[in-house]
Amino acid sequence: MSHILYLFYLIAELSWFPVDLRIGNKYRLGRKIGSGSFGDIYLGTNIISGEEVAIKLESVRAKHPQLEYEARVYKILAGGVGIPFVRWYGTECDYNAMVIDLLGPSLEDLFNFCNRKFSLKTVLLLADQLLARIEFIHAKSFIHRDIKPDNFLMGIGKRGNQVNVIDFGLAKKFRDPRTHMHIPYRENKNLTGTARYASVNTHLGVEQSRRDDLESLGYVLMYFCRGSLPWQGLKAATKKQKYDRIMEKKMTTPAEILCRGFPAEFSLYLNYTRSLRFDDKPDYTYLRKLFRDLFVRDGFQYDYVFDWTMFKYNQTHTAISNRNGEAEQIEESPEDKDTRATRSGTAVAVSQNPQQIGTVPSTSRPVAASGTTPSRRKVTDWQAARDALDPMAADIARRAAGADRVLRSSAKTPTPNPYAPAPQPMQYRKEDAPQNGASSNIPQQWY
Repeated sequence: MSHILYLFYLIAELSWFPVDLRIGNKYRLGRKIGSGSFGDIYLGTNIISGEEVAIKLESVRAKHPQLEYEARVYKILAGGVGIPFVRWYGTECDYNAMVIDLLGPSLEDLFNFCNRKFSLKTVLLLADQLLARIEFIHAKSFIHRDIKPDNFLMGIGKRGNQVNVIDFGLAKKFRDPRTHMHIPYRENKNLTGTARYASVNTHLGVEQSRRDDLESLGYVLMYFCRGSLPWQGLKAATKKQKYDRIMEKKMTTPAEILCRGFPAEFSLYLNYTRSLRFDDKPDYTYLRKLFRDLFVRDGFQYDYVFDWTMFKYNQTHTAISNRNGEAEQIEESPEDKDTRATRSGTAVAVSQNPQQIGTVPSTSRPVAASGTTPSRRKVTDWQAARDALDPMAADIARRAAGADRVLRSSAKTPTPNPYAPAPQPMQYRKEDAPQNGASSNIPQQWY
C-alpha cells in the first residue's frame, strides 16, 4: 500500500513540476532547493554563462499571489548590504517567476549543522549583522514581519561571511517614504509571520511596526543561545489554541527568566524592544553597542570565524587524519611521520580551545612538513574525505568557502580590533535617545 501511495505522490510531483522550463529565455530550471512564504525556490542556471541562480516560482492561479509584490520590494531595497539582487521577474507558462542571486545555507540550516547550539561569539557576530539588515530595511520605510532563522542566509564565495535577508512576501510599508507619516495604530489584526518568533503585541492583534521586528530578533538570538525557546513544542487541538498557548507562555516569561544564564545584554535588549511605543523609532545604535561592548569585554576577535567554520574544519580534519592514517600504515616515510605529527598536534590545540584563532593552521587541507611538498595523493584524500562527510556537512563545506578564506587569511595576518573597551554593560536611559531629530550621544566608534 505504501508503494502505491508513493507512486501517486511521485506522479503528482512530476505533473506539477514544469519540465525543462526556461525562464526569461536565459535561465534553465533545476532541482527544488527550498520554499518561501509564497512559493517554491529552485536552482537555476544561466544558459549562456553557466552561472547558478535561485528561481522562485508561484502559480498564476495562486489564491493570493505575492511574488510580484516581493520582487518590487527587492528592487526598492536594491543596493543594500545583504539584500539579494533580482535579475529578472515575469511570467512563464503558468508561473510567475523571480530570478535572484543564489545564496548559501540559512541560519536554521547552520544551527542544525552545529548540533542546535551557537557559541556566544557566533551569536554576537550574527547579532551585529542582523541588526544592521533590519535597520536598513526600516530606513527604506519597510518592516519585514517574518524575522526568523530560515529567512537569513549566508552568502557564497567571497561573500561567504555576509548575512543576507530574504523572503519579503510579508513585508509592509510602515510609513510614507516622502513624508515619513507613520501608519495608524490598529487592533484585531490576524497573526502575520511565524508564531515562535512573533512579538507579544503581534499575538495580541496589534498592527506591527519597527518594534516588532526587533523583538522577534531578540527571540531569534535567544533561540541560538539556548537551543530552543520555552514555548516550543506546545500541543493544542487547533492552530488558534496553539497560538494562544504560545502567547500566554511569552507573556508570562519575563526577559530575565528567558535570558537566565546568559549575559545581561540580552535581557536589556528584550526589555528595551518591549518598552517601545507603536510609532517609536528604535535606537539601533544603542542596541548594537550593547552587543559590541559585550563582544569586546569577552575578548573575542572580529575574524568572521563562526561555529560552523570550526565545526566543518574539525570534521574534515578528522576524516583526513583517519584516511591518511590507514594509508600510512602501509608505507610511511620519515618526512610523512613529521607531517602527521604536526597535523595531529594542531588538531589537538584547536579542539581544546576553538576560540584561539592563532592555533588554527593557515589552511584546512593537510599541512606538509617544512621543506616538503604535499603529494597529489594527499590532495585527493582531502577531497575524498570531504565528500565522505554526511550530505549536510558536504553542502556546508561547499557553501561556506568564503568563511574558509577568511579563516586562512586571519591566521596569516592578525585582524585589527575595531572595538573600544567597555567595562560594564550600558543601561538605556531616556536622555540618551535622540530628541527632535538630534543624533544620539552614544559614541560612534564603529562608524
